[in-house]
Amino acid sequence: MKYPAVLILSCCAVFLSKGAIAAGDAEAGGKLFTKTCGGCHSIGVNARNGFGPQLNGVIGRQAGTSEGYLYSDAMKNSGVVWTREKLAAYIEAPKKVVSGTRMIFWGISDQEKIDNLLAYIESVQGQ
Repeated sequence: MKYPAVLILSCCAVFLSKGAIAAGDAEAGGKLFTKTCGGCHSIGVNARNGFGPQLNGVIGRQAGTSEGYLYSDAMKNSGVVWTREKLAAYIEAPKKVVSGTRMIFWGISDQEKIDNLLAYIESVQGQ
């Protein structure tokens, strides 16, 4: 009877470790954020709106609602709530998620880089 329990726990450990890998590398994401996003956006303790809105608390937030930032009508009226999945889609192809967005960004097609960015955003969100 001990063997089925060990087998189940082993399978769970493998499943969870694969999920952790799929979640991305926050450190690599931080470096990528600085290169690709940091010119317009900030996140973390001293984040402020700039050319783009600050991204603290972005996951779970309604698009176009960060206080103090002037959004396009397309973003304000998009009805988008920034889940991890929706943000991943936006990072990949912004204009496909919010047609008419003013954000000038071609997108990132590399899923690993997207996962890394999201891991970084999740790690500093709420600091």
